[in-house]
Amino acid sequence: MVNNLILTYINWNIDSDIFVIPIIDHSVRWYGLFWLLGIVLCYKILGSLFKKEGRPIEFLDQLTIYIVLGTVIGARLGHVLFYDPSYYLDHPLKIMAIWEGGLASHGGGIGILIAIYLFAKKQQLPFLWVADRVALVVPIAGACIRLGNLMNSEMIGTASSLPWAFVFTHIDTIPRHPAQLYEALFCLLLFVLLYRLWKEKELRRNNGNYFALLLVLLFSFRFLDEFLKINQEHFEDSLFINMGQLLSIPFIIIGAGLFIFNRFQEKIPKLK
Repeated sequence: MVNNLILTYINWNIDSDIFVIPIIDHSVRWYGLFWLLGIVLCYKILGSLFKKEGRPIEFLDQLTIYIVLGTVIGARLGHVLFYDPSYYLDHPLKIMAIWEGGLASHGGGIGILIAIYLFAKKQQLPFLWVADRVALVVPIAGACIRLGNLMNSEMIGTASSLPWAFVFTHIDTIPRHPAQLYEALFCLLLFVLLYRLWKEKELRRNNGNYFALLLVLLFSFRFLDEFLKINQEHFEDSLFINMGQLLSIPFIIIGAGLFIFNRFQEKIPKLK
């Protein structure tokens, strides 16, 4: 009976390396490929949007550079500060060793906010105008990154007896929730929702409604999905909720506060 149940699980034994470049002896990894795919897809979608709004391609090129740099630097510093500050304090040069792994999505989120602020200031645009447009494509990037995590057999879930549980054979033989896949699928659904609301003009644009909705929905799901993941660092075992959940709460509060503020403002009659 037990053996029959085991056969229903998904054995995940994907090699994180796609191939090795002989001359430089460096591996091309699935994670990096999905990062690149996320950037390309976001660029294409925003390019179509900005074209309709009459924005030049150079505008998108500059925004892309800001967002990519903000994401990578923020994600790396987020991992350093939130998850293992003592190690990096003793080994400061390791902060730069991004190829060894260690990126925190919440740090990436903070980095994106800073990048939007700097870009909006340079272009003399309202912060929320830029944030609403970036919010539309963030779920696509998020889905690609989580698929990259899946290919790397990292951020694995807790033990599960569900028939779609994954056995990450590079880690152990325990069937687990594919928490990375859950989040990737949610991000795709979130993109469909935001894009549909944008096309049908269901929410007022340019005042942060889409940005607020992204923060609330994405980080609320992240908070819940963390219950199905094993903790990334040992210190989290002593916490009531883990670091990912703690870091999600401010994003949810900011998003909810902005959305409520906007709805309140829309109901106030304007003086003529």
